[in-house]
Amino acid sequence: MATFFMPDALHISPVQSFINYLSFEKRYSPHTVIAYSKDLEQFFEFLKKKEYPVSPLADITTDYIRSWLAGLMKEEKCTGKTVNRKISTLKAFFKYHLRTGSLQTSPMTTIISPKITKRLPVFIEPRHTETLFNHVAFKDSLEGRTERLILELLYTTGMRLSELIHIRENQVDIPQRRLKVLGKGNKERVLPLSGDIATRIEAYIKEKHALPGSFDKEYLLVNGKGKKLYPKYVYLVVKKYLTQVTTVSKKSPHVLRHTFATHLTNRGADLNAVKELLGHSSLAATQIYTHNTIEKLKEVYRKAHPKA
Repeated sequence: MATFFMPDALHISPVQSFINYLSFEKRYSPHTVIAYSKDLEQFFEFLKKKEYPVSPLADITTDYIRSWLAGLMKEEKCTGKTVNRKISTLKAFFKYHLRTGSLQTSPMTTIISPKITKRLPVFIEPRHTETLFNHVAFKDSLEGRTERLILELLYTTGMRLSELIHIRENQVDIPQRRLKVLGKGNKERVLPLSGDIATRIEAYIKEKHALPGSFDKEYLLVNGKGKKLYPKYVYLVVKKYLTQVTTVSKKSPHVLRHTFATHLTNRGADLNAVKELLGHSSLAATQIYTHNTIEKLKEVYRKAHPKA
């Protein structure tokens, strides 16, 4: 697991200096930093077990890396996606040490990532989201209104789960109908709110503040005990309600994010605008939603064209 401290020692380890770089310069989330750290820990444990030299870094060869990757696929049965992530970790690690001068060449230059089949994002059909918000009954209580706002905010803004549970009341601008979220890499972005949702949020905050007991007044959304939301709570709420309206295999908060992006692109939204709303760092990550649009066009063609 990652250790978080500033690099003030002269002889800090290559792995720890890289982890500090990710934490303090790149400002990656703790979850991401831990994932990088675990990959590197696993890699160096493999080298140690095989008695391959690890110091200096220049002694680590491409053959050692290929041997590790082959073992992951054959012995540990890792998926192509998992192996690709570990390759990305090593590429970032050695690239960092090239930049710092610890290395002259990277052993990753001839490592090729295995090809994986890209799966289209799972999303909810518009008719099902219409059912969810117009025909499903929510409890007439603060808890019921919390559950509705969870679903509405995820679907109408495309925000991530982590962004949702960390929204503070002072990040919501009711008159301007917008809210600020802090995304990956501590990047802030502003998301628009519909008039209906802005009104519901305003009423929700007033109701929460008027209730007796120690209801959290810092964070926007709270659970039945008045405390800040946690990931499992949101997962259970989303699964509970999506189960009532759809049979898709995945029923997670991220599915509502996919649904937000897919519905926008299917209705002709500019891809760059969708990218900004989602908080993607590059357009490549957003372009996957155009595939759903193409699939929709294919379906229309098959149903309507006599020669299809």
